[in-house]
Amino acid sequence: MRVRISLRAKLALVSLVLLALPVAGALYVNEMERFLLKGEERSLLATARAVATALHDRPQLLAEVPNRDDEALRQEAEDELRQLARSEGQPVPPAPSVALAREAAVDAGPAQQEITAILHGLQRSSSRIWVVNNRYQVLALAGHLRHPGPPENGGTLQAMWRRAIGWLIQSPTEDFTEALPDDVLATGRDINSALQGTPGTRMRRTPDGRAVVLSAAYPIWNGDDVAGAVVVEETTNPIVSLRSAALERLLIFTLAAFAGAGAILIAYATRLSHRIRRLRDEAESAIDARGRIARLSAGSGAGDEIGDLSRSFSAMLARLAQHHAYLESMADRLSHELRTPIAVVRSSLENLGLAQSPRESQLYIARAEEGLARLNTILQRMTEASRLEQGLRTAERERYDLVPVVAGCVEGYRLAYPSARISLALPERRVEVEGSPDLAAQLLDKLVENAVDFSPVGEPIRVTLEDRGGSAVLGVANQGPPLPEGVQGRLFESMISVRGERRPGAPHLGLGLYVARLIAEFHGGEIEAANLPTGNGVEVRARFPIAWR
Repeated sequence: MRVRISLRAKLALVSLVLLALPVAGALYVNEMERFLLKGEERSLLATARAVATALHDRPQLLAEVPNRDDEALRQEAEDELRQLARSEGQPVPPAPSVALAREAAVDAGPAQQEITAILHGLQRSSSRIWVVNNRYQVLALAGHLRHPGPPENGGTLQAMWRRAIGWLIQSPTEDFTEALPDDVLATGRDINSALQGTPGTRMRRTPDGRAVVLSAAYPIWNGDDVAGAVVVEETTNPIVSLRSAALERLLIFTLAAFAGAGAILIAYATRLSHRIRRLRDEAESAIDARGRIARLSAGSGAGDEIGDLSRSFSAMLARLAQHHAYLESMADRLSHELRTPIAVVRSSLENLGLAQSPRESQLYIARAEEGLARLNTILQRMTEASRLEQGLRTAERERYDLVPVVAGCVEGYRLAYPSARISLALPERRVEVEGSPDLAAQLLDKLVENAVDFSPVGEPIRVTLEDRGGSAVLGVANQGPPLPEGVQGRLFESMISVRGERRPGAPHLGLGLYVARLIAEFHGGEIEAANLPTGNGVEVRARFPIAWR
């Protein structure tokens, strides 16, 4: 069973292609975040290098404590770091149970004061800097990781909006634990790398997991030995804020774009569906139950494909109506043409039975034979077009010069119609076409016969052949009554005639120009008829494409 999907649903599915825009935007924002993090990492390394440069080759500032085992050194350094944080006014969580019970006092002598002064001179508002020697002793600490952001403006609506998108786009917060983790020295690969002489970076989360901290460590050299390291830390909140703001704007733009595109597509699909349904209703009501044309469609004036379809449908209905009228009139025309010879045959046979002498019998027999000959002529002309159509399917095409064909035919017409004045105008050069010369002569026969029938006695009939614009134009013009309005477009259809009773002795079924049209189309051309500019005659022109030279 076929699933029926409406046009609106199909357009809605097509609109899902717009999802590629927010996806591409999100990928771009993530890529920019990565570049910004790289830039922040380089900036922290530059700050750490500047502080380390100020402390190079100054061993008196990095005094060592007596040798102890490594584990005790690391534990004591952690305690010193917490004590320094407390002295800076930062909240410090209680030491873990595994930490040493004692806290090493920080020597606040002139060396540590000088280091602290250097740190305060180079620190940034949103970063924290601390110095550790090669014995994992924290010598100084300055700065804070948290920094107050601008106050949030907006009313209830903005707060509701932020709560609604909070599950999709997480915004950074400054409400996080700023204390250092207990194992920052024991497991910090950036510090270990710096104490081995190589700058290092590290990204970690705060103890409560609400912020991400990026740190960079740079070695402090004393000659060729590493005397300590400078560690600069900063949260990624500024970059995350930019990322969240970009994603929020992208979300707003996406929603607005989808809403606008959806409204436009629904409106367009509704209008399109209405036009298609109207065309369907016109098609269903155009033909009645008996197969007759009930009414003709006016056709749409729109310039799109549906308008073209509507106009094509209207033109098709008009041609069907003409063909239907032709079929209905064919019986009347055949009856009209057959009535006279049948009446002649009947009356002759009746009189033959009443004839009193052989002479009268011969007269009635002659009249009956004349009627039968007329009937035979009608039947031959009725089958002529059919035989020609069948013959054109198998006829062979050849390349020939049309000039001698027309000239020979006109010489024969002058002998066949001695009372007619037939003039001829031919080009001086060859006019070669592809087709059949015999069929071209038959076409010219029909045109000249038609011109002789309508031309008054003594008036000239002009036959011309021209090479015009890559086409061979064969024309036959005659003086006489002009074509009635509305007949020019139907003149070359089957059984269409405007002869009336000009030649009562010869039956005319309106097939001559129809045969001429078939021959012109066989040559790849066309045929047309128009009144002369003077209005006192008609010219019929057949156009054949010139064969490639």
